[in-house]
Amino acid sequence: MKKTGAKIFVETLLEHGVNTMFGYPGGVLLPIYDELYHAPIRHILSRHEQGAIHAADGYARATGKVGVCMATSGPGATNLVTGLATAFMDSVPVVAFTGQVSTHLLGIDSFQEADIYGISIPVTKYNYLVKETSRLKEVMYEAFHLAISGRPGPVLIDLPKDVQTIQIDDPPVPALTLPQRRPHLDPVERDRQLEKILSLIRDAKRPVIYAGGGVIKSDKAHEALLRLAEKAQMPVTTTLMGKGGFPETHSLSLGMLGMHGTRYANYAVAKCDLLIAVGARFDDRVTGEPSTFAKEAKIVHLDIDPAEVGKIIQVDACLIGQARDLLQELADRVEPQAHEEWISQIAQWKRDFPLSYPKKEGVISPQYVVEQIYEKTRGEAIITTEVGQNQMWAAQYFKSTRPRTFITSGGLGTMGYGFPAAIGAKIGCPDRIVFDIAGDGSFQMNIQELATAVYNKVNVKIAILNNGFLGMVRQWQELFYGRRYSQTTLNGNPDFIKIAEGYGALGIRVEKPEDVPSAIERAIAEDHPVVIDFHVDPEENVYPMVPPGGAIHNMLDRKE
Repeated sequence: MKKTGAKIFVETLLEHGVNTMFGYPGGVLLPIYDELYHAPIRHILSRHEQGAIHAADGYARATGKVGVCMATSGPGATNLVTGLATAFMDSVPVVAFTGQVSTHLLGIDSFQEADIYGISIPVTKYNYLVKETSRLKEVMYEAFHLAISGRPGPVLIDLPKDVQTIQIDDPPVPALTLPQRRPHLDPVERDRQLEKILSLIRDAKRPVIYAGGGVIKSDKAHEALLRLAEKAQMPVTTTLMGKGGFPETHSLSLGMLGMHGTRYANYAVAKCDLLIAVGARFDDRVTGEPSTFAKEAKIVHLDIDPAEVGKIIQVDACLIGQARDLLQELADRVEPQAHEEWISQIAQWKRDFPLSYPKKEGVISPQYVVEQIYEKTRGEAIITTEVGQNQMWAAQYFKSTRPRTFITSGGLGTMGYGFPAAIGAKIGCPDRIVFDIAGDGSFQMNIQELATAVYNKVNVKIAILNNGFLGMVRQWQELFYGRRYSQTTLNGNPDFIKIAEGYGALGIRVEKPEDVPSAIERAIAEDHPVVIDFHVDPEENVYPMVPPGGAIHNMLDRKE
């Protein structure tokens, strides 16, 4: 039986369990969209291709499944690039399909032709340009395997129009012939490394575990981490990407470390004598100046990607593998520890340096809004964020306790990410409350996706921390550039209530602190997308703050 490439495409999606995808059609994708017309796949039509890929990304992070999106050739494809880079930096499994001009038109500057294969090489885990319909099914099987195996990441498949229309014999399910991953360490060396790590844990007086996004992505790694931390009495700090990997309500939790981490997390890392990094990559927002990072500590690195080991910080021991497997192995083998003096010291730092913010009469503090979202959702919501001050306040004041509940663009820092990601997360987890904590700048970067949320009845809540500024950039101008606010004042902001109503969503404006709790309660009760426009203190800053390039134990704080 002969089948077109478009039909093979849809059947292969179904074979991979895809029941939801995000996209925006175009002329070169008409054969595929015609096949999708009757397919049992829910296609969410975004209002911009960037919205589609961020939604697929949010869907993937919230569910642990592969997120799927599609865009047409030329500008449609290039509009995916920021989303690909966002997913690549944060190791998110996304398979993105792009339409392409027919093969005989390639390379001659045809209408809406762009070399997305070449453009996307640096921002994908792998990419393909399929020139033969006979290769399509095999390539799609490889792409779904690559996206989620090992260190996850985005894979792009570029599909010329004629590849979609040519008919071929029904292809069989392909056998994957990808190269097998070889162990990074031979068995003898691996045993030596494991014994060394156990010895370092046994001898440590001031240990700290530093957990990153790898703990979120490795199924049940958070359970092994909790068991290891409690058994060896090792405090745990997480990166922004690692939030939810260890319950932030636990007595051993230090919260987030780094540029806007807690003082006690940064002090603990500065003074620890053993730092166990798991699923983390020592990025510059965590380490500050690397030569000053954890200077008193032996360093252990557990990671899925051997390329990350020793890239920024030299280590004393390492193991390569899934975070879940490595943590389970350590939790099984480690001897119970106490560290009473160290735990007592950290408790004292927590009492001396708690996260705090000023409470001004009649002024809404943005941190208070985040605290109220945490309380009114009993900490059970899925939180997405935009990027900037809103992202850091959300990370500091919403205590995450479970994996896949704090979704943010950590590596690339993509403004405009949070709202479409919230749409994807809500579609993937329809029974969960989903809040996008946004800034008035970031929200406007993909505000058009209100139409997507309203039309598809995606019941997300957007909490705008509206300060009238590009807040984080303004904060740096205040602290390091003599308070010269060059191009960071958002004059001309729209009326967000009218915008929400124009799209068919509910808009709530909040200008008094006493109205914050009831507004959040009302939003949660509404079975509808809601935009809450919180008018917050315009010049509030995020503290603590490590100046760029500084040592993480040297933090700025507000002047009383």
